[in-house]
Amino acid sequence: MRTDYETFKLERVDDHILVVTLNRPEVANAKNTQMGHEQKEIFESLYTDQQGVRCVIVTGAGDKAFCAGGDLKERKGMTNEQWEYQHAVFEQSGTALRACPVPVIAAVNGAAFGGGTEMALSCDFVYAARTANFALTEVTLGIMPGGMGTQNLPQAVGERRAKEIILTGRPFTAEQAYDWGLVNRVCEPDALMDETLDTARAIAANAPLSVMRAKSAVSIATQVDRQTGARYELEAYNRLVGTEDRREGILAFNEKRKPDYKGR
Repeated sequence: MRTDYETFKLERVDDHILVVTLNRPEVANAKNTQMGHEQKEIFESLYTDQQGVRCVIVTGAGDKAFCAGGDLKERKGMTNEQWEYQHAVFEQSGTALRACPVPVIAAVNGAAFGGGTEMALSCDFVYAARTANFALTEVTLGIMPGGMGTQNLPQAVGERRAKEIILTGRPFTAEQAYDWGLVNRVCEPDALMDETLDTARAIAANAPLSVMRAKSAVSIATQVDRQTGARYELEAYNRLVGTEDRREGILAFNEKRKPDYKGR
């Protein structure tokens, strides 16, 4: 996996955890076209080959912003064609993030506005610093959420709350995000990464094939009827029966030791 990105910093922790940091702190980690291309490449590479990665953490550089959304300075003066091209890049980068087979945790360390909130929503779950805040401000700029915000937010907070958030464009706090179901845990700012890493380590210690298939089954539950979801779950379950990790997990339990999972 490449690590020499212009707009992201990548760091391996404990072999199986990948920390992906949006690295444009001078502009509040706002997303430019280059960041869209690089996000797409990072997560597409994980789709085709996890390279031992069992959990990903996405966070922002600095202590003020997770991601301020699209880089409006870059967008100033864009033609319609240039705008549509950039948004197509952003669409593909978001699709790559959501398709990542291993769990992705958003560690929201500061402001997450517009596409920043949408990026957090595209992760599997969200931890946030107490000082973080969120907003989907697109309607205040003459556009609307275009990174799955209108689709993912109602799943997290319900339709009525989602309409209030999107149609007003008002910012809201990490505590409100927690109360409404967007955020799983609110952390003190200096403890955010430690607490996120603690959870990532718990995930990475589990059987990776089991985690990936369980993630996929949970994700599909909101997209299909209950019977179809149950069939998907059983198919995923049965694919694990013949794995080395299934045998190792049961053996380790009976031998009262920690399992050594290989992802096979």
